[in-house]
Amino acid sequence: MSDAKSAPTPAPSPNQLAHQTRPKAPATVTGAQSLVLSLEAMEVDTVFGIPGGAILPAYDPLLDSVKVRHILVRHEQGAGHAAEGYASATGRVGVCMATSGPGATNLVTAIADAYMDSVPIVAITGQVSSAAIGTDAFQEADIRGITMPITKHNYLVTDADQIPRVIAEAFHIASTGRPGPVLVDISKDALQAKTTFAWPPKFDLPGYRPVARPHSKQIREAARLIAEAKRPVFYVGGGVVRGGASETLRRFVELTQIPVVTTLMARGAVPDSHPLHLGMPGMHGSVAAVTALQKSDLLITLGARFDDRVTGQLSTFAPEAKVIHADIDPAEISKNRTADVPIVGDVGEVIDDLVKAVSDDHAAGRAGDYDLWRQQTAAWKATFPLGYTTPEGDNTVAPQQVIERIGAISGPESVYVAGVGQHQMWAAQFVKYERPNAWLNSGGLGTMGYAVPAAMGAKVAQPDRTVWAIDGDGCFQMTNQELATCVINNIPIKVAIINNSSLGMVRQWQSLFYNERYSNTDLHTSVGSRIPDFVKLAEAYGCVGLRCERPEDIDATIKKAMEINDVPVVVDFVVHRDAMVWPMVPAGVSNDAIQIAKDTAPQWDREDDEADAQPEEGSQR
Repeated sequence: MSDAKSAPTPAPSPNQLAHQTRPKAPATVTGAQSLVLSLEAMEVDTVFGIPGGAILPAYDPLLDSVKVRHILVRHEQGAGHAAEGYASATGRVGVCMATSGPGATNLVTAIADAYMDSVPIVAITGQVSSAAIGTDAFQEADIRGITMPITKHNYLVTDADQIPRVIAEAFHIASTGRPGPVLVDISKDALQAKTTFAWPPKFDLPGYRPVARPHSKQIREAARLIAEAKRPVFYVGGGVVRGGASETLRRFVELTQIPVVTTLMARGAVPDSHPLHLGMPGMHGSVAAVTALQKSDLLITLGARFDDRVTGQLSTFAPEAKVIHADIDPAEISKNRTADVPIVGDVGEVIDDLVKAVSDDHAAGRAGDYDLWRQQTAAWKATFPLGYTTPEGDNTVAPQQVIERIGAISGPESVYVAGVGQHQMWAAQFVKYERPNAWLNSGGLGTMGYAVPAAMGAKVAQPDRTVWAIDGDGCFQMTNQELATCVINNIPIKVAIINNSSLGMVRQWQSLFYNERYSNTDLHTSVGSRIPDFVKLAEAYGCVGLRCERPEDIDATIKKAMEINDVPVVVDFVVHRDAMVWPMVPAGVSNDAIQIAKDTAPQWDREDDEADAQPEEGSQR
């Protein structure tokens, strides 16, 4: 069940912090000192970053701070993903820092990733001196212009007096409404200039007023549709996790007894063990989840955005369903699918109000009758459970088995952080998530290289939890240098490399759609050669390196990794190369074309709608 202690703590607003801390008397300091004092006032405990010329003035007073820990990463992208991992595991704002030019541009991928997945981070970058801005000075880049489309807001600060206000605003914007990244670019001369620091600063954001309270009329209309529906489904997105509304949602599900699906970003929002949970929808979702959405007559959409990986061909998605769509971001409502009942507001408050309205309906004898629908969805879930076949004859390791056993042995209190590709989908499918914030991944942007630095950030945020980075051999090679950061800073994450010697998801698509023409997907990490040898690489970084190549060694290897808690552990799981992620809906087609294996789709009996797997001619696209 949901663990209350693991629910994210909403970041306090600057106004709240001002009441929690004693006001700071005005003091004459440098802009750089003002920046550090502002971070301390915002109760920042960790910053991930790399110094350089333009940001260097800020690093000098940072050395004197006893409240802010700076972790020196090996690449700025790692700093950004670590800030994301910190934020995603806790709900607090993550902070990263970089210098101007290439330092700042190396943050761009992580900033875009945070924007797509609504992760609250503040990225602080140095900029060349204000007099040199626009002259193509050494290491100058217009990072504010570059990141304008991928941030909630961003700033260029050239006046030291503005630093406290801007930092307070940045944290407020990042953590309120729909969370997201905010960039603060500060010129070098502003960091070096003398200024007066006082806290709290005064700020006013007249154009920024997120709506938290839902409209009562919309709540009543939503309750009416819920009572009238025969085949309703809760379509739950990552906004429920970001909004800390998982426990409230669980109460709502149990009140209504309506089946629920949780998207890739919402895994753990409802416990996998809950009898009404049908699994994950979408391209690699469960048959029960995908089919329930397609056959529903009402979608109760909470903090989800009708992403193309969920809907498939949009015009064919849930064709008979009316839509209740609740989101804190009004831009998401009716963006892809027109909402019959649009509700703008904080998802927790929306659910609270819906619980009251539906409870009142029940008391008045207006409860929905979903018995047959629950039986039907339960039958789909029983008939088509997620599963896999183990390789026959060659004694190779099934990647799904590895991930399933990691989840079973490490348990629901651990944090699981995935890269992007086949291993990401298997980790979403075969680890059982019983609480929110246990599952971290790059959902919207699909960033290879996310796992190791994000796991590092999550472990810093929650040092008492076991943190597994479940990574692919391709993803791992993009950011594995952060293992050095982990070793030096005593951050003992565990890394499971699902090593199929390939860019696995691309290879799967080449197998299915490109006549097995494997163009540039062979990584040579386990088949025919070991370039690199991941065990030796781990040892070179000061980690413990393990390797598992036989099915009978899987449990023992995982348990050995679990016993090592003073240094990072890297396990090279050499797995079957041609394992594929199923079920699958090919890109751009209707979810009705879901396949449970190659050339095999569910065949529905029109008499009693019981299903059995039959090859469907022409189903492969």
